[in-house]
Amino acid sequence: MPVLSRKGGVGKTTVTTLLGMALADLREDRVIAMDANPDRGTLSDRNPGRASHTARQLVKDRFEVNSFAQLSNYTAREGSRLDVLASDADPMVAHAFNDADYRAVTDILGRYYSIVLTDSGTGMVYSVMQGTLEKADAVVLVSGGSVDEARLASETLSWLEAHGRDDLVRKAIVVVNVSAGNGTRVNVDEIEDHFRTRVGHVVRIPHDRHLAEGSQIEFAKLGAATREAAIELAGLVVDQLTGD
Repeated sequence: MPVLSRKGGVGKTTVTTLLGMALADLREDRVIAMDANPDRGTLSDRNPGRASHTARQLVKDRFEVNSFAQLSNYTAREGSRLDVLASDADPMVAHAFNDADYRAVTDILGRYYSIVLTDSGTGMVYSVMQGTLEKADAVVLVSGGSVDEARLASETLSWLEAHGRDDLVRKAIVVVNVSAGNGTRVNVDEIEDHFRTRVGHVVRIPHDRHLAEGSQIEFAKLGAATREAAIELAGLVVDQLTGD
């Protein structure tokens, strides 16, 4: 399940973290979020755990990983049940993480995790995106609360349709993220109404003081409305993945 956006700064990584934490908290099976952003992704910065290895190193060692215990050496978990696979801090190394690498890593993760979330890079045309979309069972599309951000998100749905992925559009969940905003933007209801003409489900992440800090996310510190939105999103994701 990739989390997508066409524009940086709309909170894609925040949404990935919220969704992963909610899924991991609600479910008994294993959930992992991996950072596939080629430009020094920040997924690990939003999560409290720290790992000494990265997705790139897992690719290198993939033929030696034959158990969940071994795989755990490459992931981080602390403060929640969500496991995280980080990207490289050096953007030049992260950029070298290509489509074949992504497929290899998700093949490994798929053996040991029931749900694999991908914090994708910004945009739709870069090396990892082909594998990301081919392996996707559904997508979460993140928009901010401005007209420009919503337009780009809507264009992403059109891009998917133009490239033969009407199935992903039908199952897409749009998240309108205003978590770090100040409440002075355009009428978000109108943005949500637009997306409801294109997809079946729209979830709003409301303004939240804890998320606006931009640091590590602690689920217990979120406002009640934010927690409810994350849980709603998690339920919709499970429905889309199971076909219910």
